[in-house]
Amino acid sequence: MALTIISLIKQVPLPSEMRMGEDGLMDRTKAKSIINIDCQFGLEAGLQLKKKYPDARMIACSMGPYSFETALKTALSMGYDEAYLLSDRKLGGSDTYATGLALSTLLMHLGFTKESKEPFIIFTGRQTSDGDTAHVPSQVAENMGLPQATFVERVEADGKGNIIARRIIEGGYQELQLPMPCVVSLAPTGIAPRKPSLSGAIKARNTPITVLGVDDINLTSPKIGLAGSPTIVANVQNITSDRPPVMMAEGSGDKELVDSFIAQFEKGGNTLQKKEEKERKAKETPDFPVIDTREGNRGILTWAEVVNGKISPSSLELLTPSRNLAEQLGDDTKITTVLIGKNVKPLAKTLFEYGSDEVVLVEDDRLEEYLVLPFSDILTQVIRKRKPEIAIFAATTAGRELAPRIGMRTGSGVTADCTGLEIGEYVNRKDKEIIRPILHSRRPTYGESKLATILGFIYPQISTARPGTFPIPKRQEGRTGTLSTFKPELKEEDFVVKIRKTVRGEGGLQSLQDADVIISGGRGATSDNLKLVKELASALKEKGIKAEWASSRVVVDEGVAEYARQVGQTGRTVRPKVYVAVGISGAIQHIYGMKESGTIVAIDHNPKASIFSHADFGIVGEYEDVVPELIDRVKGGFTFGVEPTK
Repeated sequence: MALTIISLIKQVPLPSEMRMGEDGLMDRTKAKSIINIDCQFGLEAGLQLKKKYPDARMIACSMGPYSFETALKTALSMGYDEAYLLSDRKLGGSDTYATGLALSTLLMHLGFTKESKEPFIIFTGRQTSDGDTAHVPSQVAENMGLPQATFVERVEADGKGNIIARRIIEGGYQELQLPMPCVVSLAPTGIAPRKPSLSGAIKARNTPITVLGVDDINLTSPKIGLAGSPTIVANVQNITSDRPPVMMAEGSGDKELVDSFIAQFEKGGNTLQKKEEKERKAKETPDFPVIDTREGNRGILTWAEVVNGKISPSSLELLTPSRNLAEQLGDDTKITTVLIGKNVKPLAKTLFEYGSDEVVLVEDDRLEEYLVLPFSDILTQVIRKRKPEIAIFAATTAGRELAPRIGMRTGSGVTADCTGLEIGEYVNRKDKEIIRPILHSRRPTYGESKLATILGFIYPQISTARPGTFPIPKRQEGRTGTLSTFKPELKEEDFVVKIRKTVRGEGGLQSLQDADVIISGGRGATSDNLKLVKELASALKEKGIKAEWASSRVVVDEGVAEYARQVGQTGRTVRPKVYVAVGISGAIQHIYGMKESGTIVAIDHNPKASIFSHADFGIVGEYEDVVPELIDRVKGGFTFGVEPTK
């Protein structure tokens, strides 16, 4: 089989070297660059697949300035045969929609289409560190009409023209069978990328990189570059800790340190006070006419993800920001939730009681489990018929691939992993007008070190909300609403991807969302593979406390913990009453995942660890010494101030 393996890669600036410009936006011109980490795993996945197809044609592609040739040369030195760079000033400032459109047009120009006689597979990284959206793989797949698998750890070919992909899902994994051609995005838990060889470096030096512009690939769409992108970055702010200074335990030994910590904790000192958003300096609003661009688009639409026969908690969380947005919009704005599955009608009652005004029911025996192709088709059809002004999805593995695929169909931009949603306005000084109302979507970016405000100008305005960020609304027993049924037009090709296996563990996402106390281990707790971390959580459970253990990304990458337990930028956002960080240095990526916790306790051997700048209580000591002391105290009755569940 004459297979072609294509890897899409991006060169990204180091987040630590990013600086904010005078205009409030990020300046990356002086930052050092590397190949995006996730893209490196995509490159390796292609090289692994070549072992089964030694005659495969290997192509690396990128989009960006001429400096991106450095990344492409690295791909060549790793074992790729050809390299293409799409570089044009007209592409500057492209959002993910415009980027996906440009890259897919490049690939189709190179002869790779849905109708290609020869099979091909497109590998990408799961997401890039400068944007953290995970949108482009879905957008490329949608624009090319190809099936996809995202958040993939392992890939192999079955020799029958199919790809078998092991995909991360909340609480476990899924094994998918995809026909080629297809798009596969790799998570950084896959096979580690190899280092370039000396012979590869010599080959790369002598292999030319083909540079193409938009005219060369016949990219005539106006939806490219900053001017053509459906979304814009309106503002970027630094993310800082809003907690009072940490209270450090004092003592000459581990026993005294733990005694000191418990004494401070039980006094109630340093308890996190209710946080209020810092007031922004209001700029004087010019006397421009106010324009409402919504036309016939009204209302808010959400999608209810069904897992193991129940509504996912992250989908119920969406109803909190949805209600707030509806109240800000006024005019009796309604919340409509789309419920898709097999025999799921009884779940509509749950959605009504948590805040949905209308449930659009889509039932089909083939829809028992989530699949991106039919679900994106159904939701697009509902959106086109109902014309909502806002559509919100949970940023689960499903939602993060579903939303951008739908956005590509509707021409909308998508804002990923939002931690704040509100209605505001946009002052268009060029055209001297004010657009109101418009959705302000706020999301962490640049390695979780900045908070960006994104505006979308095509309806529906689509955003995904980070799980664990918003509380689940209070349930109103007996509340009801309008139940509607929808019969979508589905095609056989919507079901070309087959689910071979779904495995979900007992712990993971749901347990972390429900836990009152989370004990989380980092690199400093891997000497025993988090054994003491798990024992501390178990000791709390024995006392009737809803406790669970979690980990930082490095622990997951090393295979010590499953992805479902990862807290941070690429994992979960949690909000327990108490969060105990053990052996976690305090990388900003992890901080943002746990900062909504009521009280944060940090334990680390390094007194200068940045985790202490984001904690309420701190203990400086060795993991193997301090945690056993805490376990003994818990067995003796100390429960971090949390009452046992009845």
